[in-house]
Amino acid sequence: MDIRQFQPQAPGRLVKISEGGHAFIPAPLPIGADLYTADLILALDEATAELGRLDGLAANLPDPELLIGPFLRREAVLSSRIEGTQTTYSDLVLFEAAEIAANTGDTSEVRNYISALKYGVRRAEEIPFGRQLILEIHDTLMASAEAKVRRGQFRDRQVFIAQKGLTIRDARYVPPPALEVEPLFDNLAAYLQAPNQLPLLIRLAITHYQFEAIHPFIDGNGRLGRLLIVLMLCKERRLNAPMLYLSAYFERRRQQYNDLMLEVSRSGAWTDWIIFFLRGVALQARDAIQRTRQLQALRQQYRDRFRTARTAASVLTLVDALFELPVLTNRRAQSILGFSWQAASENIQKLVDAQIVQRVDVPGRVQYFLATEIVEILDRAEAIPAEAPPEVSDAEEVTQAT
Repeated sequence: MDIRQFQPQAPGRLVKISEGGHAFIPAPLPIGADLYTADLILALDEATAELGRLDGLAANLPDPELLIGPFLRREAVLSSRIEGTQTTYSDLVLFEAAEIAANTGDTSEVRNYISALKYGVRRAEEIPFGRQLILEIHDTLMASAEAKVRRGQFRDRQVFIAQKGLTIRDARYVPPPALEVEPLFDNLAAYLQAPNQLPLLIRLAITHYQFEAIHPFIDGNGRLGRLLIVLMLCKERRLNAPMLYLSAYFERRRQQYNDLMLEVSRSGAWTDWIIFFLRGVALQARDAIQRTRQLQALRQQYRDRFRTARTAASVLTLVDALFELPVLTNRRAQSILGFSWQAASENIQKLVDAQIVQRVDVPGRVQYFLATEIVEILDRAEAIPAEAPPEVSDAEEVTQAT
């Protein structure tokens, strides 16, 4: 880590570490910086308005559970992709339908993300947003991890962020020594729970930076940090359903995301980071609104098609089930409808004939039928055109332990 880049106004301090070089210890919250500029106020107003529109749309959905699941799966795929997994949305839903996939290891990690988010939403209603909750979520998130990752426990060793193969002396960023993690984390938890005059979205930007700067776990910090954003929005009743996720925004702008947070550490450039974060909230809220409307329109189109044909209600039941999980097997159709094997198969065939689902080739005896139009809406890049093309980085940086 190049300590020459750290300026006197950096919000923290550098310390020498026994592993060689220096680590950065972020200053406790709250921050004392003067944040407000005209650009930040505009970005805050836009993000607040778009978040309100999304929450209003979600509140008026006739059956929000049918759309919450697809958005949650999309976030799980994209958040895990930032960490290097190769699972696609189709892989994930096939895995869920029969617990198999072409890339089982990666897909299990994505499933753990879904489990962690569902657990967090439920558990946040029961206990404060603090140490216990976040440790429990980490334990669920890392369910498939090796023992050395210390599921549900703070790290006990130094970590550093660098390109694969580089040493700690060449790291881009070195988080605080392990002994500093617990007091810093407790300060962060107290900040989350304390009354605060700053708008919630600005506090979220600050706490996301602080969490990533502390890097409290050996692994899973990035996924957990992104997951906590939507949990806080739900906890604070700014969203009644978990439908806003920033992983797509961060993934397309990964270099900028990393650079802006690092610049906070180096020079206290809070305003630039917060504006970036707020623009992500606005963009992803608009994106979620557009996808939601596309899914609503497609669902209505399917239902109208079968109503016109005077089709049995059982087919409409399967149509709705596809928006919750866009893949069917005969066994899943049986479970949903309570029908015999033959009757379930006949209902699936009606969906095939209507070109709503198509058979996909997966090794094994089970037949899978995928709702490709639903998957396409959820698997495409941003529904709202981005202001810049996705960034491409030749060298991926990863968290490494000493």
